[in-house]
Amino acid sequence: MSDWFSAGSLLTWPDLAVAAALLVSMVLVGAWFEKRQTNTREFFLGSRDVPAWAACLSFVATEVSAVTIISVPATAFTENWAYLQFFVGSAAARLVIAYLFIPAFYRYECTTIYQFLGARFGRLTQTTASLFFFLTRLLGSGVRLMAACLAMSVLLGWHILPAIVLFVLVSAAYMTVGGMRAVIWTNVIQASVFIVGGLATIAFLLHEIPGGVSAIAREAGEAGRLDVFDWGPSLSEPGFWKALLSNANVWWLAILNGLFGSMASFGTDQELMQRLLTVETRRQSQRAITWTIPTTFLVNLIYLGVGAGLYAFYRLYPALPLPQKLDKIFPHFIGHVMPGGLRGLLLSAIVLASIDSPLASLATSFVTDIYKPLRPGLPDARYLRVSRWSVAAFGATLALLAYGFSFFDRFLWLALKIGGVTYGSLLGVFLLGLLTRRPSNRANAWSMAVSAVLMFILLVLSEKQIIPLGWSWLLILGTLLTFGGGYFMSPLLDKGAQAHTHPLDKPYVQ
Repeated sequence: MSDWFSAGSLLTWPDLAVAAALLVSMVLVGAWFEKRQTNTREFFLGSRDVPAWAACLSFVATEVSAVTIISVPATAFTENWAYLQFFVGSAAARLVIAYLFIPAFYRYECTTIYQFLGARFGRLTQTTASLFFFLTRLLGSGVRLMAACLAMSVLLGWHILPAIVLFVLVSAAYMTVGGMRAVIWTNVIQASVFIVGGLATIAFLLHEIPGGVSAIAREAGEAGRLDVFDWGPSLSEPGFWKALLSNANVWWLAILNGLFGSMASFGTDQELMQRLLTVETRRQSQRAITWTIPTTFLVNLIYLGVGAGLYAFYRLYPALPLPQKLDKIFPHFIGHVMPGGLRGLLLSAIVLASIDSPLASLATSFVTDIYKPLRPGLPDARYLRVSRWSVAAFGATLALLAYGFSFFDRFLWLALKIGGVTYGSLLGVFLLGLLTRRPSNRANAWSMAVSAVLMFILLVLSEKQIIPLGWSWLLILGTLLTFGGGYFMSPLLDKGAQAHTHPLDKPYVQ
């Protein structure tokens, strides 16, 4: 047990005090809203009276997480800025979600977005999609939590396991006490801290590097660390077709993956969409997600800039030691180079970005999509009690997954690859419901399952280099397979089924 809490902390007591104060503030925010938690509408949606700007910052805080704070600088340090290619497609996806997905969810007055699938297709599609969400969100969030706890273990000299337990306990505490409203407002604090922390890091690097911006541009630029677009080989070159299949960073494929990936991870994922459903009207929700475009771009630019600055810094000071794993470069820099006070601020940024867990959305989907249909007609107080117990159960599951993922490297790409297996199934069935009037239900469930299994097989084959297939193709292929399977197999598997309602058939709920 003593090995878990070694004396090798890189932080001073003032640093720890700053981080501890902010952690305590998370629980206090939950306690502040405790008296409001009298029904599931308040617990799940904050009674739909959250300001649009707060929903925007909550969305950004959830999207960014500790993976961005730790892994984006590491990616810029070891590779380049090609990650921005994905954001081009991601920005377009947010507009699609604003004007295609959100109107449908408000028309159906959804608590969870999978209720839309239930109304559009039937209970089987709703349940299948919810189960896919549980799998995708737990695995993806396990990676994000692991990345943050690994950074904390480096800074504090802890074993990663107690860090995971601490983070899960804090997130479960404020969610259980304060509900979704507490989640939104703690997200606002989180987003503010990691934006300020990133800017403070850039200011410190500019102060420490002789020549400032020009020196960073020279050192990082000459090494290709500032390259954004990977143009890939031309059509006439012999490596074109191999690059087409295996290089996920070729510009047009990266943008396409950003489009499909963000439509899936934002529009079909209850964790992110739940933030947008806490505002009162459809228009406010559309405004909130549109505002995330410049806000998220700013955050990505800040932490890519941190990575470029770190590269220049260590090039100019080659005698300084590097971590054994370069994925840890930013927390290593925080602990060994940054002065007291700033260390505490950056520790707080990492901690707060990781505390935002999926427990709220997992509990919401479990109670709304699974438990209520199985046990209808119970008092709302019973559903509220089950919601709180499910937060604890999902928290324990998340902790176990995060510990398992601690044995992997390259966190940023690992998180994206996990989504590539299942998000295509979710996006395909949502697009089928939004873009067609096909009465499909069994066909949807079969298509989602077959698609996910095939994408998992393809991922394994590509990771073992048996086939030359980039992971970014998985999401695109999975979406097309699920959409096509649900559309063309429905006459066979759902023969005689009556058409369900379509979003265009229902008036807006403002």
